[in-house]
Amino acid sequence: MKLSQSFTKTTKTAPADEVSQSAKYLLRAGYIYKEMAGVYDYLPLGMRTLEKIIQIIREEMNAIGGEELRMTSLQPKDVWEASNRWDDKVMDVWFKTKLNAGGELGLAPTHEEPLTHVMKSYISSYKDLPIYVYQFQTKFRNELRAKSGIMRTREFMMKDLYSFSKNREEHNEFYEKCADSYIKIFNRLGIGDSTFRTFASGGSFSKFSDEFQTICDAGEDIIYLDRERGIAVNEEVYTDDVLNDLGLDKSKLEQHKAAEVGNIFTLGYKYSDALDLCYNDEDGKRQKVFMGSYGIGPSRVMGVIAEKLSDDKGLVWPEEIAPYKYYVVGIGEQGEAEAAKLHDMAPEDIILDDRKSARTGEKFADADLMGIPYRVVISDKTLAENKVEIKNRQTGETKLLTLTEFASKIS
Repeated sequence: MKLSQSFTKTTKTAPADEVSQSAKYLLRAGYIYKEMAGVYDYLPLGMRTLEKIIQIIREEMNAIGGEELRMTSLQPKDVWEASNRWDDKVMDVWFKTKLNAGGELGLAPTHEEPLTHVMKSYISSYKDLPIYVYQFQTKFRNELRAKSGIMRTREFMMKDLYSFSKNREEHNEFYEKCADSYIKIFNRLGIGDSTFRTFASGGSFSKFSDEFQTICDAGEDIIYLDRERGIAVNEEVYTDDVLNDLGLDKSKLEQHKAAEVGNIFTLGYKYSDALDLCYNDEDGKRQKVFMGSYGIGPSRVMGVIAEKLSDDKGLVWPEEIAPYKYYVVGIGEQGEAEAAKLHDMAPEDIILDDRKSARTGEKFADADLMGIPYRVVISDKTLAENKVEIKNRQTGETKLLTLTEFASKIS
């Protein structure tokens, strides 16, 4: 990426109505563009980071047997009426629209019903189970208050996985496997040390559901954390009875604000009952399919990471999800020429700040604002020693490498 050829630009200010630090930095650094409250475009830098987050999640979902598909956003009324969730009084976040030819459609806020309906064509025998399918798909929710930038929006990317099992025992085995997978995901995303499995209300499905909460001042939830055991309890179920059930000592719990970055639910028979999803068991008896759902919002996670890991200069991306690894600045005629050569060796790893209109100090400030892991300076002075200067965005450490050493790194 050559900044001289990019249409995006950094800015010194963000929209006045943005209050979260992550939103301000993502807007100023040119990762996102605000269309309206709760609706954002992902610009080239933001798209690269979002796609890297998605790829990490995809790899871990595939590792536990998930099959990826893509469902439609447009939803027919009848499938949702079967579960009574078409009613706005039951689910109040619908966006709905009229067809010119007559009839009404909705923009999917989630996909339990439509996927259960699809599975009626593919599940008939116990031999067809279990099935684990997931998607990355844009969801639409008519939130009353969209806030905190991309951490709570009306249009967002969601990874939703659904499990179809023969019984609760088979479901529970996968449920725990998925919980372990989520921990791996958040470790890879750089927030594993501050993200905890959190017991929350299971609603009508089970005693508990599991949230994955990241300690964060901009979060909307309150959790009570047993740091030694690495588990927490959401404030909504924080009672003496629950603490006793979980074997938690109230005196050892820390209270924190936190942001939910994932959740897993036991659905049981709710949707298989509503849509009559059944299979024939080994004895030929008709049985209901036991279901679960497992969500992570990649766009929301991106916002939480930006909020959690930023500093007073800007974003600080972990290497694995940064849009580029190196921000290269050439100073002087020879430095600029060598910087261009290095960029051409590894254009997928390097942002080349070749803007003629920007001063060196502006370029350094933009490197910090964008949160690129390493700033590389190549000047006539460093070239006199056949070296480049590399600064680590996270630690601030600066060191010199020879041109050959750096070329070897990027190749």
